[in-house]
Amino acid sequence: GDVTNLPARWHRDYLRDLYRDNRLVVADSLQACGVPVDLHRIATPVYIQAGREDHIAPPQSVWKLTHYLSGPWTFLLAGSGHIAGVVNPPSSGKYQYWTNDGSPETLEDFVAGASEHPGSWWPHWREWIGKLDSTEVSARGKRRPGGRGDRVIEDAPGRYVAER
Repeated sequence: GDVTNLPARWHRDYLRDLYRDNRLVVADSLQACGVPVDLHRIATPVYIQAGREDHIAPPQSVWKLTHYLSGPWTFLLAGSGHIAGVVNPPSSGKYQYWTNDGSPETLEDFVAGASEHPGSWWPHWREWIGKLDSTEVSARGKRRPGGRGDRVIEDAPGRYVAER
């Protein structure tokens, strides 16, 4: 299974609050840094990506987010599942994604009116961001292990990925 590497209490609270009780969709039920969270107050544009075969965050569950936002949203359905549906660089030439320029009310409506596009969804996301603000900012901070005097522990991806 997927390992969380979270402290036990944090993991318990996470599962209880966000999965069992679904408190994220209950206005002001959770706080982030002391600020009550209400998804209905999110008025900024939101890009929502779901994986068609995702067994952890199924598209039907991800779609529900569209009913809690007050601002504009763009929904995209990516081919494949939980990992490959997200981590699909354009160079891989794999999978596909679906978009719908209409105003679908349900996931079924989205799929019925969707257009299929070959390859990675990443260029679609970059184009979406560019329409919001085309300003590019150079990356800051550490970008290479050992680049600022910190010690390289081991080659990527690291042994933790193989721990069970």
